[in-house]
Amino acid sequence: MLEDGESLLAAHFSDLHYSPGHLAEADRCFGFAVEDAIANRCRVAVVSGDSTDHRLDAHTPALSALARRIHQLSVHMPVVMLQGTFSHEPPGTLDLFRLIGASFPVYVADRIHQVALVGRTFIPSDGAIFSHAEMDKLLTQQGLPDVVFTCVPTVNKAVLAAAAGVANAATAVGDHLADYLAAAGTVNRQWRSHGVRTIGVSHGTVNGCQTEHGVPMAGLDHEFTIGALFEAHCDAFMLGHIHRAQQWEREGRVVAYPGSIGRFHYGEIGAKGYLQWQVSPGEAVAIPVKTPASETVCIDFDGPPDMAKLAEMAADAAHKFVRVRWTVNEEHRQLVDREAIEALFVGSAEVKLEARVLPAVRSRAEGISRAATLSAKLGRWCELTGVDANPLLDSLSMLQNLEAQAIADQVLAGLDEMSMPVTQKVGAVEAVAPPFVAKLTDMELEEPSAAPEAFPVAAAEPVAPIATASAPMNWLTDDLFA
Repeated sequence: MLEDGESLLAAHFSDLHYSPGHLAEADRCFGFAVEDAIANRCRVAVVSGDSTDHRLDAHTPALSALARRIHQLSVHMPVVMLQGTFSHEPPGTLDLFRLIGASFPVYVADRIHQVALVGRTFIPSDGAIFSHAEMDKLLTQQGLPDVVFTCVPTVNKAVLAAAAGVANAATAVGDHLADYLAAAGTVNRQWRSHGVRTIGVSHGTVNGCQTEHGVPMAGLDHEFTIGALFEAHCDAFMLGHIHRAQQWEREGRVVAYPGSIGRFHYGEIGAKGYLQWQVSPGEAVAIPVKTPASETVCIDFDGPPDMAKLAEMAADAAHKFVRVRWTVNEEHRQLVDREAIEALFVGSAEVKLEARVLPAVRSRAEGISRAATLSAKLGRWCELTGVDANPLLDSLSMLQNLEAQAIADQVLAGLDEMSMPVTQKVGAVEAVAPPFVAKLTDMELEEPSAAPEAFPVAAAEPVAPIATASAPMNWLTDDLFA
């Protein structure tokens, strides 16, 4: 048990994101942080949510590695693990860790409540805050706690939407949490009057904080405001969820994000690490400790990649994670040699190439969109392409004004008129034949010689008479290919 007024040294980790894809980064950074916290003789450890990146099966190496690190911590100090985002830590994921405590217990906070740490024992409140009866009983039977935690895990917005209505769910979360933190602040002031340290632990977004990419989180649908967090009157308020380290101070009390334990995405700014807290009644100090997170290099080009610049940067990119982005027009996309870029960064831990191709936009009929009617659009297109517009406009008028059967009948009638009867063709041949025959009769021809005996002439087969006329073809019923 700590002496009155003695500073409590606490290790604060967050957003470990253990998963098969992040295992190497997470375990290298969290392993360093665990060993550093043990070496510095921290008295309590807090993991403020998102220990895993998604649902993990029990046999996965990532879950086993996380369990070993938590067990390593529990050999030397009590551990508090907070429920994080449901998509990262499905409800029930942390239940397993209650069973792996060693010399000290592992406490899983999966509901809104307060819990007191007395020596090596966690004593939770029955409701959301300690009642006066619970406080008197605890002080009488257990003595002064070393620290009292106010735990606010991720809020299930679906449940709140069912209670407050879908339209009010976004803002109702912040309002309900602000009311709870104000009520918890009344209890925390009483604990502080007894010389007890108070720590808040939560997982959510503070309005106005910055993401790991430097984007301010401003809006009405975030869980907390800075004012609401300080109204909880916790000496230290340990937050999780945002991957960038940042902190706020008021009257000696501090609210802080440690950021993610490692670098899990390209473009993240700022150092990665955990926080060592020195907490005294009414005062707290948060000291960041840097972890050996991976280094990322992000190179962007507004056009094709500059190979000379890439070669210059590749000289200092060994064992780093490299992302190269460029923007090119569709007709120039083949000018980028991906294999050459990968060869430059062959010594890097990873090379990620991302191309943004701008599609070619062609104006096939300029001004056609400004035409008011369909016939005007067609006329404009014919004008630009040099096509006679009259037949097309007639056809368009036919499509707009006639029924489908009427159009079909008109087309078939036109085809019948275009077909020429066979009798006309035969008559034309007979008109030409007489002069040709007369000319042959005027010519003197030699007597035909007898055919050789070896080549007897076969009797000619009778020839079928040639039809001189035929009935008009029916385009709907006759075989057009006979």
